Amino acid sequence: MSKIVLFLAAALVAVGGGAASASDQLSRTTVTVGSSAYGKILFDGTGRALYAFTRDPRGRSVCAGKCAKTWPPYLVTGRPKAGTGVNASLVGTTKRAGGKVQATYGGRPLYYYVGDSVGQVRCQNVNEFGGLWLVLRSSGRLVR
Repeated sequence: MSKIVLFLAAALVAVGGGAASASDQLSRTTVTVGSSAYGKILFDGTGRALYAFTRDPRGRSVCAGKCAKTWPPYLVTGRPKAGTGVNASLVGTTKRAGGKVQATYGGRPLYYYVGDSVGQVRCQNVNEFGGLWLVLRSSGRLVR
């Protein structure tokens, strides 16, 4: 019995300690505009910069495996909310191989850079995994 309780406790910690509050979930599933060294660009609701991959065709992610470990997709459970300064008609989703849902903006799948913290943009205009990684303006244009 104690092994089962220990296993369940470990499983709960592994998935984040339980259900997130509604406000936590909403902030994680919001696309917003914020200031950076590259001007006003897209961030998630917690302040992490969002990137696009030039190798992705519109509406589909080709970043998987090692690529997705370095550039984690912005995964969501439904359509993200358009925050202040964001064009709501450009916010959408795409289904990844394996069935998970990834946020898009103007049809471009959105990603994080694993080395960024809140408010940081460390890998703008980086050529990796066969394409460029670029932050986006609220218009949907890539920052070059």
